[in-house]
Amino acid sequence: MVLLHTSDWHLGKRLMDRERLPEQAEVLEEIAAVCDERGVELVLVAGDVFDTYLPPAEAEELFFRAVKRLAEGRAVVIISGNHDDGVRLAASSSLAGEEGIYIFGGTNVPAIGAKRKVYAAEADERHIVIRTEKGEEVYINALPYPNEARLKEDKTEESYADKTRRRIERGDEAYDGRMPHVLLSHLFIAGGKVSESERDIALGGARAVPPEYLPDFGYTALGHLHRMQKAGNCGYYSGSLLQYSFDEANTEKCVLLLETQGNQVNLVEKIPLKAGKQLVRLEANGPLEAEELLSRYENCFIELTLHLTAPLTAADTQRLRAANEGLVSLITLVAGSEREEVVLRSRLGAGELFDEFYRSQYGKEPSPDLKREFLLLLEEDA
Repeated sequence: MVLLHTSDWHLGKRLMDRERLPEQAEVLEEIAAVCDERGVELVLVAGDVFDTYLPPAEAEELFFRAVKRLAEGRAVVIISGNHDDGVRLAASSSLAGEEGIYIFGGTNVPAIGAKRKVYAAEADERHIVIRTEKGEEVYINALPYPNEARLKEDKTEESYADKTRRRIERGDEAYDGRMPHVLLSHLFIAGGKVSESERDIALGGARAVPPEYLPDFGYTALGHLHRMQKAGNCGYYSGSLLQYSFDEANTEKCVLLLETQGNQVNLVEKIPLKAGKQLVRLEANGPLEAEELLSRYENCFIELTLHLTAPLTAADTQRLRAANEGLVSLITLVAGSEREEVVLRSRLGAGELFDEFYRSQYGKEPSPDLKREFLLLLEEDA
């Protein structure tokens, strides 16, 4: 069986004031074309389908259109991530199952639809077996982003990592070892490389799972981190759909092609994605040099750091923005002064907003333990 691993679509996500839905639609169609060309029979979507719990209607419309296209002649298995409202995401399960789309959003059981070329042979709230008309099968241990509130667990002294390991083990209770095995989850594996766009992802280490807690057999298809990378013996993050922060400039986005062989699931190829605008970080000395530099980068989103001997004038700023409409972030460094950048609250993560509020109230930084408890509380109330 040929599988494709993708994650972290973040549909509806903007770059500052720039809309990115057209790019997201373009790259999702590129993925569908890859599936057609490479004979993919099963698509794995490892969470963070949307960027917020309440995505705009246009993002939801794109989701339904894209997954229906991906399910043409194949099955699609989706789990919710920390940015998704799992209940909302899985609300269409009864209809989606008829199209070969199986959604895990927490404690729901995906609906098993009619027999298709590739279909669900069995499912419960923790696993699903996908079977082709040729009789090939793969067992998927499906674990949406885990926290106490979503999985209806009470707080205990058991660590988050140990709870997660127990949930992984529960998802394998129906596995008898006679078919290829995939763990599909949305986790932060300790040691993973984090991007700026992954807001407060590490939570001071409170949500980190040791790599040795992952299965050492089969394939672990992960979401959460936006850079393609390996985790543990046989786990991989496929990375995000697009470059979502400027520290990902020049980072290649991709999907991962897998193939079963006997009881094994092997990573066959990393397939680069070409659709979507590239993010570029530039530096220049003075407005004139910056204008010339900006003219070289068309159809990109640009962060420009400008080194100056005097403050930038309004006329200079206007000319720079006219030089390239993709300029979305302008950072000025005047000799002898500190770095200056206008930061909108809408660009700040929950942790940064908490820091700002705490400083305004108490005139000092919050302790790491207090901040971690605040962020954990936010997750549990989500």
